[in-house]
Amino acid sequence: MSALPQTFADDVINQSARAQFDTFLDEHRRALNERLDGLTEEQARRRLVASRTTLLGLVKHATFVEKVWFDEAISRRSRAEIGIPATPDESFILDEDDTIASIQAAHAEACEASRRAASSLGLDDLVLGNRRGPLPLRWVYLHMLRELAQHCGHADILREQITR
Repeated sequence: MSALPQTFADDVINQSARAQFDTFLDEHRRALNERLDGLTEEQARRRLVASRTTLLGLVKHATFVEKVWFDEAISRRSRAEIGIPATPDESFILDEDDTIASIQAAHAEACEASRRAASSLGLDDLVLGNRRGPLPLRWVYLHMLRELAQHCGHADILREQITR
């Protein structure tokens, strides 16, 4: 599995806004991915709420979100072309062959692809492949931070319930 970057927010206090956005986003990506560390496959798949939300499903969903915002929105390829579900709800569905290792690796690979896709863009550059219409990359970053922060909170609660 390719590792997620280990730069931290305190390391970029005096750097550019882009460096700060990249670092905060990578911190949240890493935090969510690491919520699976040390769990058994059963624990990672355990459903503790009425929805499809599981720890493994959260990271699988985060992989979907990366592909929506950094592949679909930037490349303008369809979800079918990318090979991802049509809806966010479907992205939580676990297949029999989904494992902690496979989901963590897929997530790390999607994050690396996201970094590459956005690397040549500035924060004010428009991405054109979202259903809302043209959006500045800055908005995409802020949306991703919100999404990942929420899911990190969900993951913390689920992990606490599983490991107590």
